[in-house]
Amino acid sequence: MMLWRVQAVIDIESEEENPMIVNRTENFEEDLLGKVVSTEEEAYNLYNSYATRTGFSVRRGQKRYNTKKVLRQFSYFCSKEGFRLDSDPSEVSMANKLETRTGCEARIRFAFQNDNGMWKVSHFVYEHNHELAMPEERQFLRSNRKVSEAHLGVIKTMMDAGIRTTNTYSYLSEEVGGSQNVGFTKRDCYNVVNKEKMVMIEAGDAQSLINLFKRKQAEDPMFFYTVQVDQENRMTNFFWRDGRSRIDYDCFGDVVVFDTTYRTNRYNMICAPFVGVNHHWKNVLFGCAFLLDEKTDSFIWLFETFLESMGGRKPKTIFTDQCQAMANGIEKVFPGVCHRLCSWHISQNAARNLGSYYGNPEFNHMFNKCLQGYCETELEFQSTWDDLLAKFNLTGNQWLKTLYSLRAKWCPVFSQHIFTAKIKSSQRSESTNNVFHQMSTKTMSLTQFVHHYDKQAEKMRSSELEESFRCNQGLSSRIAKSSGLMNHTATVYTRKIFKLFEKEFVDSLGVMMHEVGSDGTIHSFELNEEGHKRVYIVQLNSLNCSISCSCKMFESMGLLCRHTLRVLNVKCWSQIPKQYILKRWTKDANKGLEASEHGELLQTKGKSSVTLRRNTLMRTAYDVLTKASETENTTRIALQKLREIAGLIEKEMIKSKGEVNAKIHDSLDDCNATTFDETPIQNPSCVRPKGISNARLKSVMEKRRRKTSKDIVSSRKTKQPSSIGPSYNSSHAPLSSNFLHPDGVPMSTNINNHVYPAISLLTTNGHAYLPPSNQVQELFMLGNLDSF
Repeated sequence: MMLWRVQAVIDIESEEENPMIVNRTENFEEDLLGKVVSTEEEAYNLYNSYATRTGFSVRRGQKRYNTKKVLRQFSYFCSKEGFRLDSDPSEVSMANKLETRTGCEARIRFAFQNDNGMWKVSHFVYEHNHELAMPEERQFLRSNRKVSEAHLGVIKTMMDAGIRTTNTYSYLSEEVGGSQNVGFTKRDCYNVVNKEKMVMIEAGDAQSLINLFKRKQAEDPMFFYTVQVDQENRMTNFFWRDGRSRIDYDCFGDVVVFDTTYRTNRYNMICAPFVGVNHHWKNVLFGCAFLLDEKTDSFIWLFETFLESMGGRKPKTIFTDQCQAMANGIEKVFPGVCHRLCSWHISQNAARNLGSYYGNPEFNHMFNKCLQGYCETELEFQSTWDDLLAKFNLTGNQWLKTLYSLRAKWCPVFSQHIFTAKIKSSQRSESTNNVFHQMSTKTMSLTQFVHHYDKQAEKMRSSELEESFRCNQGLSSRIAKSSGLMNHTATVYTRKIFKLFEKEFVDSLGVMMHEVGSDGTIHSFELNEEGHKRVYIVQLNSLNCSISCSCKMFESMGLLCRHTLRVLNVKCWSQIPKQYILKRWTKDANKGLEASEHGELLQTKGKSSVTLRRNTLMRTAYDVLTKASETENTTRIALQKLREIAGLIEKEMIKSKGEVNAKIHDSLDDCNATTFDETPIQNPSCVRPKGISNARLKSVMEKRRRKTSKDIVSSRKTKQPSSIGPSYNSSHAPLSSNFLHPDGVPMSTNINNHVYPAISLLTTNGHAYLPPSNQVQELFMLGNLDSF
C-alpha cells in the first residue's frame, strides 16, 4: 500500500537554484529517464525542481531493500497520486477535509547501479490527470516551500525581540522583492514560530517556567522566585526578581508603585509588576508577579514574598489603585508604610460618579485643590472640602463620603512629612504594565512573557546606563557656572534631577522675603511668590546648617524648594548642606553595587543555600586567583593567604562544631519528616471567563454601581443557605484558601475560626516542606491543626 501522508522538503540554498526566482521553461514533457545522481537527496532535488517547473508537488514513495536490507530502489510520486482511505464518518475533522487525490500516475523511480555506485532513473511517467499550477501559483506548492536556515535565524531573532509574526513575514517579503520570492507562505512562518514556542514549553508551560527560573538562579545567585500551587498542583500565583532588581531596590526602594491592571497571557492571570523611580527619574523594575485573582489572601502572600525577597526591608511609601483587598494586604504586611492611592484613578472615578458636577469649572477647581495637594494645611483642606459639599449640596453623596474617609491616603497635605518622590499616581506602574500589554498576546505562554520581561528590563537598564554616561559628560546647564549653588548641584545631581532643581532655583528669583526674627543662631523668614498671597515660613539654623520650609518639599521630594533656595542665595551660601543632598538623586546613587551584591548574600543569616554561598565565594575567588596567577610573586602571596584562610576556617568550624552538629541533626529530622513533591507543576487553568478581555482591569470603585430594586429582589431569590464546614472552588482556589497534599489531604482551611496558612512551594533554596500526610490527615479529622 502506498504511503500518502508524506511531506516533501526541498533545500534550496541560493537564489540561482531557486526555481521560484529564475526564469522557467514550460516543458511539460521534459524527459528525466536515464538521468544519474549520486545521492538520494540529489535525486529528490532533481525531481522536485522538475515538479516546480511543471506545476505539481512531490510526495515521497516506496523504498525497496534487498535481502541484506540494503536500499536498492526508491520512488517519488505526484502529490495527487492514489486516493485517500475511507475514514470514520464520526471523525468530523477528516470528513471536512478537502479531497486532493486524483489517482495521478506521474512518478519517477531510481535504481542503484552496481557498476558505478550511482542512482539512475529507471522509470519515469510525466503525464498528469489533473490541472497543473500556473507559474504565479507555484510558490504555494507544498514541496517547493521550505524555511531556510538563514530565514529561520531571522524569524527566531524577531520572535525574541517581540516582533509579531505578520511583521516578520512582511520584512522577509520586502527583503527578497515580494512574497512570491520568500520560498514559503505566511502560514509556514506561523508554523515555525509556533514550533519554537512549543519547544520552549515542551515540559508544560508551568514546569518549563520553573525550569527557566532554576537556570536563571544557577546563572545569578541573587535570583529569587516563589511559586504557589493549588490542591491539584496547578500553578496559581508566582513572583520573581533578578539580582539587579534587588540592588535597584536597595538604592531606590523607598517608593514602590504597584498596579494590577492588565491580564496579559493565555491563562487570564493578572500581571502585577513592582515599579520604582531611579535617580534619572525613570522607571525601574523591582520584580513581577502573576496572580490568579485579586483576593486579600493572594495579596498577602505576594507582599510577604516580595518583602522576603528584599531582605525584609519595607518601602517608605507604596502607591496602588483603589482596591480594598490590596489595602487589606498592605495593612497586614506593611504596617507603618505610607499607603497612597492613585490620584488619576480618583479623578476618573469622580468623572463617573459626579458627572453632572465634574464639568463645572468651579467644582473642578475646588475638588482638584483638595486632590492635587494645593492645600497647605489640614485645616485648609477641611475648609475647602466643607465648602465644596455645601456649595454643590453633596453632603449626602456616598461616593464622596467614602473618598473622604480615605483622605489620608490620597491628599498630600496629610503626608507632607513622608517621602513620595512627588509621585501622585500609579501611572508609572501602569505605563510599564502597558509596555508588557503591548508586546504580549492572549495566547502568550508564561515562559514567553518572562523572556519578554527580561528583554524589557534589559532595555530599561540600557537606557539608565546611557543616561549615566551623559551625566558624566559635563555640567547640565550654562547657568550653573554663574552660581555657586547651581555649580555645586550640577556636579552632584543627575541631569534630570538637576533640571528640576534648576527650575526651583530660577523660580526662587521671583520670591520676595523678609526676616521676621533671629536669636543669632536661628533665623526666621517669611516668603511669598509674586502674584500669590500665600506666605511660607523658612527657618535657618546657621550653627548646624539646617533649614526647613513650611511647604515640606524636601520631606516629600528630597529637593530643596524655591523658598529655601531664596534664603540660601541671599545669605550667599555657595553649597547645599550635605544633609540636603539625597543620595538617591545623585550620580553616585548606585555606586559600589558589586560589593553590596556579595555582602547581601553573606548577611542572609542562613536563608541562602550552600550552593548560593559557594557560587558567591567561587566567583570572588576566581577573579582574585586569576590576577594572582600572573606572576610568581603574586602566586606566592595568594597561596600564603589561602593557607591562613584555611586555618581560620578550620578553627571556626571546630569552635562551632557542637552547634553545627545540632543543626545537622535537626536538618536530618526535618528531611525524614518531610517529603518533596517532585510532581511536575501543572499549568494554570486556561479557561477565560466570559466577558473578560485583555484590556485594562477596573478597580473596585470604578466597577461599583448602585443596585436597582430588581437586582436586590433577584439576589434574594437566588440566595442559598450557607453550608456547614469549609468549602472551596476546586478549579481556582489559591493556596491561601485551600491546599491539598498530593495524597489528597487539605493543607489550609478555616477551622475553629483559625485560618491556617497555605503551603508555598518556595523553590529559591531548592526545598519545599510538606508535613507527613498521615499526621495531617489525623489532625484534620480531629479538627485541630494547631500543632503545625
